[in-house]
Amino acid sequence: MPDHPPAAPHPVTVLGLGALGSALAAAAVAAGHPTTVWNRTPGRAGALVAAGAREARTARDAVTASPLIVAVLLDHDAVHAVLDPVADALAGRTLVNLTTTTPEQSRELAAWAADHDVVHLDGGVMAVPATIGGPGSEILYSGSRAAFDGARPLLDAWGASTWFGEDPGLAPLYDLALLAGMYAMFAGFFHGVAMVGTAGVSAGDFARRAAPWLAAMTSALAEYADVVDRRDYAGPGQQSLAFSDLADLVRASEEAGLATDVVDAVQALVRRQVDAGHGAHGFARVVESIRTPAPATAPGGEG
Repeated sequence: MPDHPPAAPHPVTVLGLGALGSALAAAAVAAGHPTTVWNRTPGRAGALVAAGAREARTARDAVTASPLIVAVLLDHDAVHAVLDPVADALAGRTLVNLTTTTPEQSRELAAWAADHDVVHLDGGVMAVPATIGGPGSEILYSGSRAAFDGARPLLDAWGASTWFGEDPGLAPLYDLALLAGMYAMFAGFFHGVAMVGTAGVSAGDFARRAAPWLAAMTSALAEYADVVDRRDYAGPGQQSLAFSDLADLVRASEEAGLATDVVDAVQALVRRQVDAGHGAHGFARVVESIRTPAPATAPGGEG
């Protein structure tokens, strides 16, 4: 016998059947939750309907079909374009917004929801569609704790569920911050691919060397985090900003005829701190360049 009784079915409507919305709906159906789906462009629900989902003809039909509405739309404007005309039908229901939005957009949507008697929960999906419902899938949530707790039987069917607090902007903040690290890492990898490619090295060969190197470097994150939290950039054992100068990397890229956008960005962060007199401080001090953007330069001159 199982240790716990199976979770009760949790009816849900999924608005938006792109790759992610379709994956979420499919996982909900597979877990036994009555699932209604809707997409602004018809014709994407065939496989889901065959698996047991119900396709709604209109957005109003979709939102009235379930007490829990999940929005997985193109962007913040698309969320309002779909939901504003049916706001009256949403009253008393729970809206889980898994559309990628900024923290301020999520807070705005939460205020809109409150004005229309809608319970709001925001989410950041830390997974690709193919991994939804499987190992490694995680979705970050913030907003109504009651909504989070009440929907857990469904939310956990999609991946590990973590609630960050009542502030609806926290989940998207974490989501975008984690994506910042991911995209910067990939961009750096692509720059390396371009560099070795000038010598005839394939991207595959470079990846086999880069993957263990980058994985090993992540062990430094906790140490860097401690330095940043204490702002102890002058502490012992740190690689100095002067030593971290990327001039040779930039020059080698230029000599190879490559664009230097990626390395220029890092070099600019380093140089701002060195020019401010902090060249002997540790590399982690570049976070201060990010925290305090450089003053904008007026076209044609300084200032």
